[in-house]
Amino acid sequence: MPALLGFELRVAMRFLREGRMQTVLIMVGVAMGVAVITYISALISGLQANTLSKTLGAQAHITLRSPDDVVMPAAERVLGVQTLTEAQPRAQRLRTVANWQALLPELEKRPGVAAVSPMVAGGGLALRGEATQSISLMGVDLDRYDRIVGLRGKVVSGVARLGPGEAIVGRDLAADLGVRVGDRFMVQTALVSDAVRVTALVDLGVKELNRRTVIVPLRAAQSFLDLPGGATTIDLAVRDVWAAQALADDLRRQLPYQVESWQESNAQLVSALNAQSVSTSLIRGVVLVVVVLGIASVLVVSVVQKSREIGILRAMGATQGQVLRVFLLQGAVLGSVGSALGIVLAVVLIWLFTTFVRGSDGLALFDITLQPALAVQIALIATVCGVLAAVAPARRAAAMDPAQAIRI
Repeated sequence: MPALLGFELRVAMRFLREGRMQTVLIMVGVAMGVAVITYISALISGLQANTLSKTLGAQAHITLRSPDDVVMPAAERVLGVQTLTEAQPRAQRLRTVANWQALLPELEKRPGVAAVSPMVAGGGLALRGEATQSISLMGVDLDRYDRIVGLRGKVVSGVARLGPGEAIVGRDLAADLGVRVGDRFMVQTALVSDAVRVTALVDLGVKELNRRTVIVPLRAAQSFLDLPGGATTIDLAVRDVWAAQALADDLRRQLPYQVESWQESNAQLVSALNAQSVSTSLIRGVVLVVVVLGIASVLVVSVVQKSREIGILRAMGATQGQVLRVFLLQGAVLGSVGSALGIVLAVVLIWLFTTFVRGSDGLALFDITLQPALAVQIALIATVCGVLAAVAPARRAAAMDPAQAIRI
């Protein structure tokens, strides 16, 4: 490129140096615009990743359940015949997923599935002394369930272990019951009451879950809830969380179960994330328009100021194409240098945010990292916008009549 565009590049750099103040101001403007785009993009990405991590940290990406019990009408409707019939909804009961043991390996073979875990879940009471708390009783295979929600990484006290007669308890429930690791308390359901020993306290990231969750071995939950050999739900984790809905739709068409993805159970959250993404795109677009207009305005002024020089260049043999490339190169230089400065400024802003903005616990609100691919993408877009902004001024300069330009 230097060999092919040597003349044009030297002239472009000379024009930029002669209008030093204009050049500095527009580069600062481009840098500020790129910094805003980069910082907001990294901020929204970090916020969304943090929100998803907290939301999906305690739930499966896809859940399979047995169909609900329904009551069939007492009589079928016949066209033209008036029939009085009433069907009262039936109270739902805990039901096991049919053939769940055979279903597990089939689900694990599906592309994109990272982990599969059976669960027995139901309600009960936790009793210790005078304390009584309503609980959500969950029976799991610890190794499988850990691959779904990373349970071992949420332990705040003790060691995650689920042997016979053992339980993992939410930290707030333990505080309400006054128990610590190694203590025992009673778990009572409609049919069974038995003591369990606490092996670990966990923080699931949601206060309500921490106040209600008791996790026991799968067999123990089957006994507590009178579901011998059963599983009320099958939990799935997928490698790409945004692919969960498509997989759930496929499973719903192929299997006779209720299938729910995390997008369906968190519809408001998904809407909020989409709104954030749209807002970020709008901000990017507006800032890029401002950058383009800024570069274009500076180059238009430069064409007017350099009319005599352009005429002399044309009289000395410079072609219209060479004059055109001079101003396109100016746009590319302004865009690229401004982009580089903007990326550096964005890195500084991210460092300031992660260093000085703290939550009530004294820790950073959430992690923000600027991905190199994102920085390169934004810099390239800003550079291309700089070249596009120079098209109109460049064409105007190239179209100048040399004799008329010299007389100006």
